[in-house]
Amino acid sequence: MTGRRHETWLGLGALACTVSCGMAPAAAESMDELYAKAKPEKAVVFYSGGPVAPYEAFAREFEQRFPDLKVSITGGFSNVLNEKINTQLQARKLEVDMAFFQTLQDFVAWKKQGVLLSFKPEGFEQIAPVFRDPDGAFTTAKVNPIGYAYNSNAVTAAQAPRSALDFLKAQFVGKLITCYPADDDATLYQFYTIVQKYGWSFMDKYMAAKPAFVQGHLGVARGVAAGSSLATFDSTATAAELKRSGQPIEFLLSAEDPTPIFTLTAGIFKDAPHPSAAKLFLT
Repeated sequence: MTGRRHETWLGLGALACTVSCGMAPAAAESMDELYAKAKPEKAVVFYSGGPVAPYEAFAREFEQRFPDLKVSITGGFSNVLNEKINTQLQARKLEVDMAFFQTLQDFVAWKKQGVLLSFKPEGFEQIAPVFRDPDGAFTTAKVNPIGYAYNSNAVTAAQAPRSALDFLKAQFVGKLITCYPADDDATLYQFYTIVQKYGWSFMDKYMAAKPAFVQGHLGVARGVAAGSSLATFDSTATAAELKRSGQPIEFLLSAEDPTPIFTLTAGIFKDAPHPSAAKLFLT
């Protein structure tokens, strides 16, 4: 996914609580109130930057909790889907209720154009200000660290990489994987932080190790879990999700190198076909 992301260094434990642990402000509608309004709408439609798979479990949970509503998800590149939305806005034929994109600048532009709905869901005031628009036009829905992952069947905990330099060891030659850095700017930023610390010679040595490149972080995690690759310094929390499903993959954060994060931002459009359902989904 292309586009600038928040490049912020934060304590991830504190961050997770800051984003998700708050109570609702008094003015926020409860989910029961929103569901009552959403029932006649019957659906919620959103576009997501990235593959659909990470949203599917949550969508099923949402549909089970709110059985009168169906979730429709379209996944893809943020810088492709944003143009699709812009075309719909210009034609005044909006097909989507909301967007979950990594490209924060889209939401800034849409707010300036006056096409986003100001909405503050339960817990809004407890989200760190850096992760939300003060008027409620958009808010961070997820914070993603870029960390390490390795195949636990082929790499022991003692052999697991602790810094970027460990990926240059002989055991990983031909067995490393990342996204294409020219294709994914979170990956590009990870490479940038490594080169800033270790110099361009790191890249010469890394490329000599014959790494694989794929499109999207889901493909990175699946490659490591399958064993076709043994390790990566370009893993998202998808690796932890695969581990929970029983696959041999471990995710860890380096204590020696910086951990970049990127955010997933959400916003509801003012002319959304299903505005109450979108509010409920975001809440």
